[in-house]
This record gives sequence, structure tokens and C-alpha cells, in this order.
Amino acid sequence: MNNDLSTLKTFTPNKRRKAMEALSALSKFLGIYDDFKRLIKAHGLKWQVDTDDVIIARLLKYNNNGNENKNNGLFEWIKTVKRQIPELKTFVDFITASGLRFDEALNAFNLIVELTRSGRLSEYYNIEQQTLEHFRFRTVFIRRTKKVYMGFVPCALIETIGSKSSTLTKDTICKRIQRLKLPLCFSDIREFYASFSTKHLRQPEIDFLQGRVSASVFMRNYFNPTWISDLKDRALKNASELLKLTATD
Repeated sequence: MNNDLSTLKTFTPNKRRKAMEALSALSKFLGIYDDFKRLIKAHGLKWQVDTDDVIIARLLKYNNNGNENKNNGLFEWIKTVKRQIPELKTFVDFITASGLRFDEALNAFNLIVELTRSGRLSEYYNIEQQTLEHFRFRTVFIRRTKKVYMGFVPCALIETIGSKSSTLTKDTICKRIQRLKLPLCFSDIREFYASFSTKHLRQPEIDFLQGRVSASVFMRNYFNPTWISDLKDRALKNASELLKLTATD
């Protein structure tokens, strides 16, 4: 292992932490973890991400109308992918309307296709509440650090997904987009969903629907979406507006 870790200081806080985690695992495998800890201390590196640094970096990144330019670029990316790769149009609409992580959206999309084909969609989608009940498939959607329990998705979109003759793979999606010489912007769509949703949803509601259930006392003991009678209506309105913003017609 190279004893110079100064390069890590040039990384963004999140990338630095991930790089340190990878190097830590490698050092343990090589039996030199104590040496690695000394190097971390010598270079003044910290494991914990400074929240202030993250927020300031985001403000600097999107100043001078950066948010507006970024949104326009993201909308154009979405519309380009939908026009140029028609077979991905429904998936892109789904990830836009749901705000899920890429892997979660792909698993949900394929599950809808497979269950519809076998006449068992009701095991996953509650048509009366227009709710995808992810919690019924714990091993797929409720993981150690990333958990998503439920989400509201319009019936029309679910029906379109269910009409597909085949499932998708991560490799197929990524390669088709990269052939257009386009970057992969699914994390940006998730970020935009969270920001845009503040028009209709409260922060705990957005966090819940996107699978960011914190360990706070409120989230663990008191937040219950079933007590919020208009949550479904607001979430579906939010999804509808997102789909209109990114429509190609």
C-alpha cells in the first residue's frame, strides 16, 4: 500500500469516505491495518463526513442559477433517453415518478412485469390505494442500510409496466444509454425527485417514500403514513407533475 494518502484530500467528502473504507478493508486483508490507521492520523484524514462541508459544496456547485441549468439538462437527458431508446421510456418514467434508487426501481419494475404475467400483481400492488407494497418482499427491498417500504405510483403507469413482454437488466440499461454517449443520471433523477417533492410532501414523507428511514425517535416510534389521510393524493399529484415535466409529447 502506498504510504502517501494525500490524494484522498482532493476527493469530495463522500468519495473520500468510500475510498477510505475500501483501503481499510484492503489493509485488514493484508494484515497492515495498524499501519493504515497511523497513516490516516498522520494525514489528518477523518472518517466522518463534515455536514457543513457537504452543504457548502452543494451551494457552490449550484450557485449562479446552477439549479435551473442542472434541471434543464436533466430534463433534456430524460427526454433524449425516452426518444432514442423507446424500450426504456417506461422504466425512466417509473424511476422519475417513484424517486427510488436505480437498483430498487429495476427490481420493482421487473417484479411488476413478472407478477402481472402470472396474474399475481395484487401481491405487490394495492390497486385501491395505488400503492406498491415493497415491504411484502423484504429480502429485495429491506436491506441493512437501504430500506424502502412502500410507494405511491399511478395505476396507468403500473399497467404500462405490466404490459411489457420482458424484464430489464442493469447491464442492458447502462450499455444502451452509454452507446448514445450519455452519462448515467439516475442518481440525479432521485435527487431532483427529493427537491421537487417539497412542493407537495413534508421531509419525513419524502424520506419515507425514498427509503431514507432514519433512526430518529420520531421516525422509529411515531411516523405512520396510514394516519396521513391525504398522503396518497399528494404523492400521486407529485408523481403526475414530475411526469408532465419530463414528457416527450
